[in-house]
Amino acid sequence: MKIHNAMEFAGRHHQGVLATVRSNGLPQMSNVVYSTIDGAVWVSITDGRAKTANLRRDPRAVLHVTTSDFGAYIVMECDIELTEVARDPDDATIAQLRRLYRNISGEHPDWDEYDQAMIFDGRLILKMYPVHAYGSVGA
Repeated sequence: MKIHNAMEFAGRHHQGVLATVRSNGLPQMSNVVYSTIDGAVWVSITDGRAKTANLRRDPRAVLHVTTSDFGAYIVMECDIELTEVARDPDDATIAQLRRLYRNISGEHPDWDEYDQAMIFDGRLILKMYPVHAYGSVGA
């Protein structure tokens, strides 16, 4: 499967399963909400969580996306990039978190409250760049 086709399929969805590599080599999997932006898959993650530590140690991830009836799916093996942790309402990470939120949910009713929550949670963005894809998206 071509990466372009996998990204097209992923772009029609916002939920998937993220797999990172634990220190013992086994996968650590998490349900995630994501959006495709600028040729990458963006996910809001929290500093201090297992997946974030795994990604800092091994900058690779796998994203699995399926339809609700399991009739079609894609798997993308990705190289990753992590932004800085959100620390200030005017930093670049907050701007990117806002962009991600808008792509998934539209406008937030109170952006100042949102920014403070992102800073309090220690949020950052995982950007996944597919290097290999497979799956079955139907005819």
